[in-house]
Amino acid sequence: MFRKLAQAASAVFAVALSTALLGTGTAAADPARPVLGGGSGLVISSESGQMSEYAIQCTLTTIGHDGAGRLVGLTAGHCGTPGHEVYSEQDPGAGVLGRFVYSNQDLDYAVLEFDPGRVTPVNRVGNLSITGVGAPAQFPNIVCKEGRTTGNTCGIAYGDVFASSMETWSQMCVMEGDSGAPVVVGSTLVGMVNAYLAIACFGPEVGTNMATIMGDIDSRHGVGAGYRPI
Repeated sequence: MFRKLAQAASAVFAVALSTALLGTGTAAADPARPVLGGGSGLVISSESGQMSEYAIQCTLTTIGHDGAGRLVGLTAGHCGTPGHEVYSEQDPGAGVLGRFVYSNQDLDYAVLEFDPGRVTPVNRVGNLSITGVGAPAQFPNIVCKEGRTTGNTCGIAYGDVFASSMETWSQMCVMEGDSGAPVVVGSTLVGMVNAYLAIACFGPEVGTNMATIMGDIDSRHGVGAGYRPI
């Protein structure tokens, strides 16, 4: 029941666009390589080698390496499908930085693979740092997110409203473009932003738990399996 409600809400109110905030983190910034971290704005296009007028914007959830050493990231599944190209919203002129390699529409997350020679990955963007991945937030945890549209906002987590182990509701301000934004408790990544219900910045935010996403990625033994954040 919860999944159907969340999917219906996502279809109508799905948070799909993302202002990139330059990050500082563990890697030294190279001016020739755009900085990307959890909370950065992404531009996604289906046209090869160029951004089209139909490109959408979302927020990068996190960036790091999988068990095979590939530079990978996550965002919301409704932001794109395999083959869609990824640009930096902050520096779109830098060209294609990566591509969607997997998109799960049921859990609403996608795996991105980046070209390590074209990206400077960081673990801090704006006011949010990611130092690890953890269990879902529970009431009355305070969770925060960094999104390309509304920046850094925090609120109380309601936990598993419908006894679902897949999603958590929270009272954070999110709007279109914040899709994929990292949700943290402290500096621990616990989920991503997928949708809001009723009214932007007033209705509850619905997000997929990171533990569920990581379990699904690992079970597929493909790109992203064994993920560790920068």
